[in-house]
Amino acid sequence: MAKKTKSYSEAELIDTFGLTKTIQNHPLLKEWLDTPTLQLTEVEESIFQTILQEAMINMSAWNEEDLKMNFIAFVISLANLRSNEKFRTYYEKTLEGEIEGHFLKVKSDFMIAKGILDLVKVPYFHFQEYKKEKDPYGDPIAQLIEAFLVAQERNKNGKPLYGCYVVGRFWYFVVMEEKNYCVSIAFDSTQASDLLQIIAILRKFKEILETKLLD
Repeated sequence: MAKKTKSYSEAELIDTFGLTKTIQNHPLLKEWLDTPTLQLTEVEESIFQTILQEAMINMSAWNEEDLKMNFIAFVISLANLRSNEKFRTYYEKTLEGEIEGHFLKVKSDFMIAKGILDLVKVPYFHFQEYKKEKDPYGDPIAQLIEAFLVAQERNKNGKPLYGCYVVGRFWYFVVMEEKNYCVSIAFDSTQASDLLQIIAILRKFKEILETKLLD
């Protein structure tokens, strides 16, 4: 018999699992967001300007698939988050597990993990994206935290987890360590300076992954 799943709100996750939420004062989040000014190559600058103009004109009209294909996919590419011999990238991957007697099941829109082909072994980074602030089928921050909780149970290594969620034009970065998670301010991806910072932060995660998280 299939296990029953419950859709949790962020508040319910905090209450059920005894979590603590803070805003921008966790040292791991500060370290992650503290990135130097990003210098793009000529080719990268051309792509950057193209997607920025597209976003400025069309962001309010895009549906979820438009946003993914026309914008988010290019941001991830500019961030150099590609599979290599050390880690793999996964899209639309479902994670599930039993945590403290509660069964959680969540689909990660984009994930970076140690894995073999389509088999996820050790998740490190999760990305959730929604077009609306509170989607009728789920809350992006809540689903991100669910993915973190499942990853903690799977990994059992005590290492922090990193991720972000996107609501239309706004990007939020999140770090979770044990039962504490911290959320960044919003970065507006239709603003050139914020978009450049978003790409720099994602590139910085790759450095953190390779130096601190990989076994």
